[in-house]
Amino acid sequence: MHEMSITQGIIDICEQHAGGRRVLSVDVEIGELGSVVPEAVEFCFEACSQGTLLEGARINIIRISGRGQCLECGADTPLQALFGACQLCGGYRVKVLAGEEMRVREIEVED
Repeated sequence: MHEMSITQGIIDICEQHAGGRRVLSVDVEIGELGSVVPEAVEFCFEACSQGTLLEGARINIIRISGRGQCLECGADTPLQALFGACQLCGGYRVKVLAGEEMRVREIEVED
């Protein structure tokens, strides 16, 4: 389960930017087209945060919908899969614009 190492990376990033203060919450963006399972990250968070500045913190996962631009007709189209078709013309030459993200968006720390 690679979500364990991803979650550990999230914790490492937060600790680097917390300035030694306890982290109360962290907002993480996860794209729906990526290979990361948000529920698994949530599950791993409690175990990975034990003994760190994030112990007891809340993780908020923001899911980013897949979106692309069709190179055939030029339309912006929602994507349900990484190599999905344009919903307007059915073409498969679609450039992914959103949905592959994986980033820490915001952390809340104690005063």
